[in-house]
Amino acid sequence: MTVVVAYADSEPGHAAVRAAAQAPGPEGETVVLVPAVRGESVPTPDEAAARWPGLAGRVEVEHGDVGDPSDAVVQVAQRLGARLVVLGLRARSPVGKLVFGSTAQRILLDATCPVLAVKPDPAA
Repeated sequence: MTVVVAYADSEPGHAAVRAAAQAPGPEGETVVLVPAVRGESVPTPDEAAARWPGLAGRVEVEHGDVGDPSDAVVQVAQRLGARLVVLGLRARSPVGKLVFGSTAQRILLDATCPVLAVKPDPAA
């Protein structure tokens, strides 16, 4: 089984990786990081395992075949038959919600498997 993470190099993105590493599921389940921000790099499997020890030996990195990050996350999840997609959320102002084309919203609406949306721990 596979868990796909919509990865962003931000506190919400890091919270998503931590949640995926701790998500109940089969032991040794693969966690796949997919960039959720256009043009942003994703850590290599070795870098991810060093940063989040719970991922050691079970993390992979994928890039979708499309330019839109939300489409890429959904596409990878479908292709791999993911049992779960995990994404991080952050607070937005009312104007930001109106203007911003939300990657998270598109993933929530388009994913064909369950989606876990997490917020960063304010104490972390």
